[in-house]
Amino acid sequence: MTQFSTDSQRRADVCVLGGGIVGLAVALGLQRNGLSVTILDEGDSALRASRGNFGLVWVQGKGDTLPEYAAISRLSAQLWANHAQQLKDATGIDVQLQQRGGLFLCLSEPELRERQAMLTRMRVAAGGDYPFETLDLQQLREFIPEAGPEVAGATWGPEDGHLNPLLYLRAMTEHFLQRGGKIDNSGKISRIEPTDSGFTLTSDAGQWHGDQVVLAAGLGNRDLAPQVGLSAPLVPNRGQVLICERVKPFLNYPTGHVRQTNEGTLQLGDSKEDVGFDPGTTTDVIAKIAHRASQMFPLLRDVRLIRAWGALRVMTPDGYPLYEASKQYPGAYLVTCHSGVTLGALHEGPIADWIASDRTELPLEVFNAKRFTL
Repeated sequence: MTQFSTDSQRRADVCVLGGGIVGLAVALGLQRNGLSVTILDEGDSALRASRGNFGLVWVQGKGDTLPEYAAISRLSAQLWANHAQQLKDATGIDVQLQQRGGLFLCLSEPELRERQAMLTRMRVAAGGDYPFETLDLQQLREFIPEAGPEVAGATWGPEDGHLNPLLYLRAMTEHFLQRGGKIDNSGKISRIEPTDSGFTLTSDAGQWHGDQVVLAAGLGNRDLAPQVGLSAPLVPNRGQVLICERVKPFLNYPTGHVRQTNEGTLQLGDSKEDVGFDPGTTTDVIAKIAHRASQMFPLLRDVRLIRAWGALRVMTPDGYPLYEASKQYPGAYLVTCHSGVTLGALHEGPIADWIASDRTELPLEVFNAKRFTL
């Protein structure tokens, strides 16, 4: 779904670098603010983190060492229902958002106690406004009767949910094009040149000019950010995902390790691997993921594995996002995170509004890269 442009049309109010979930969400919000937007995307040779994620809109536990991150995660979760409805109204595509709460299952009492302590600290940091419950196995089985006897218990977060990330990508792409947006995925941007009137962006296929530029290119932002006076110290972190055959619906709530889609398939994954830029799969990690999932839900022992893949998370040294405007080259913005689905509604809403107006009430100062050099 690409619209190619002639040289005379290679100009936009804003050029967004990166056509994944983060870039598309920001682009939609910029269009809502009345700006003409072009997305410059590397194409199918890119790493494509947006096509390998777990599809969670997840709140509980996010920001355990940074209350501001907990706050924006919760804000995004609150905005999500309206975001999904707007996409459905515009495109007819239901992204299958469900926000009935989520569960994080623990396989030992120490693990459960440690998680409860973490969430309790987060509740204190939030002034008491941080909803969660700790469940023993019997209480957990009121939510999921199929939970196995090896499960010690779980934590319950009423603000958690999940969706279909591929339908989300499709809906945003269609809505963006409906609004007159352009997508050029004819090559990787190799150079950003600040000019008196904005920014010139160069790829093998030619040049674009934007009055503003938004870096939403995932791991590609490492090389792009210094060209506009910013820093993006990003590293890849691999996660492997398993898809199992369709089974009778039993998992009505997403968990941190297993979720069931609307179609009945099961998605498993909890690995975090520092393996550089290798997006492959390995038998040992697949076995660990499958074993843990079958401990949580014994019925999975008889379910067939259909496929598996690996994808690279976009990680900062502390795991938290980068939101920063360039002081050296005004009009350049950096938007990078590894929770693109959870933060999708925030990116379409308050983050896009910040870029469009250059002002915000969000605590974005804690999300700039200077925190890594202090």
